Amino acid sequence: MKLATVRALAELTHAEIPDMVANAYGAAGLRFGPEYLIPKPFDPRLIERICPAVAKAAMDSGVATRPIENLEAYRQKLSRFVYQSGSSMEVVFDTAKSTPKRVVYAEGEDERVLRAAQVVVDEGLARPMLIGREDVIAARIESFGLRLRLGDNCECVNVLDDRRYHAAWSGYYELMKRKGVSRAQAKEDMRTRPTLIGAMLVHNGEADAMLCGTHGTYTDHLKYVRDVIGMREGVNTLAAMQMLILPGRQLFICDTHVNLDPSAEQIAEMTVLAAEMVQRFGLSPSVALLSHSSFGSSDAPSAQKMRDALELIRARAPGLAVEGEMRGDAALSPTIRSDVFPDAELKSEANLLVMPNVDAANIAFNLLRIGAGSGITVGGILLGAAKPVHILTPSSTVRRLVNMTALAAVDAGARHDKS
Repeated sequence: MKLATVRALAELTHAEIPDMVANAYGAAGLRFGPEYLIPKPFDPRLIERICPAVAKAAMDSGVATRPIENLEAYRQKLSRFVYQSGSSMEVVFDTAKSTPKRVVYAEGEDERVLRAAQVVVDEGLARPMLIGREDVIAARIESFGLRLRLGDNCECVNVLDDRRYHAAWSGYYELMKRKGVSRAQAKEDMRTRPTLIGAMLVHNGEADAMLCGTHGTYTDHLKYVRDVIGMREGVNTLAAMQMLILPGRQLFICDTHVNLDPSAEQIAEMTVLAAEMVQRFGLSPSVALLSHSSFGSSDAPSAQKMRDALELIRARAPGLAVEGEMRGDAALSPTIRSDVFPDAELKSEANLLVMPNVDAANIAFNLLRIGAGSGITVGGILLGAAKPVHILTPSSTVRRLVNMTALAAVDAGARHDKS
């Protein structure tokens, strides 16, 4: 068992260091050598690598009197102590591993993306496709000490020279030629707009899903998604949803980025789409339509809008647990809700909060993310798009990228099964 510990430590030392270790110790690019002979004490991988190794050695030697039947399940259980998103993402990760998909990353040269791609490969969640300059990506893989192998366990979509370039620009031109895009512009954009490149790869079936948004503004990325991917059949609204992992609960907040002041119709549609996505996490959606008003206490247009949305939702999804309009405290506390309105049809704590406008949603999300959630989030989850594309934010961490990769892969698999 001592040998098992030593070997597990040696394997970790030869592997790349995770971003949180690099940030904590100011050790970006650190690799095995005179300055790095053993993993750092706060390396989060220690518990999930060494414990299973020791347990296996104990079983193999006959010392263990109660063998562990499934070491992988044991490792996943340990990872929950390391990553706060572990248990919340378990169903998603298991589904993603069962049918890995091709996920393209628009910002393939970004360090966070490369480190996330390494985790994705190690976990078997998807096959990463990295958009960028091949020589730059290769150099950074080497610099960060990663084990990604272009053309083997991952793929580079070279913005300077790629076999798919002609199909991509010509396809984009056909889509946009009556919207002011010339052939010359289509060719130029397909060299310089990574999100557009990724969207066309998904559109042409060269990739199953796309993640973008670690650089630039949300609206810039959304433009190419609208132009190339469009909306699902029968859907008229795109919306952004965020998942917050808080102590003792998970909350989903919608719409944080897309619709500045959505109509009752748009709120109803995004609510149904959001509830569908919540189920992907193995959760039953419990929806609260939020307002400054509580169950008719105000005649303000924003409050009336949420009441109108409630009626539309109940007509479209009669089995959905939804109530409103209500204040935030009533949404999270059945006791407060019961005091305010004993006849409320929603009996449990809400886990999906639908806001009256993008200001309320974005402010609430960011306040909770920093003030109560230790920054543990999954998102942004784009609802309503015709294909699995999701727009993150520049503050995205490696772990959020990994989580969103798994979700994008599951989304792609679910759509494939329906087709």
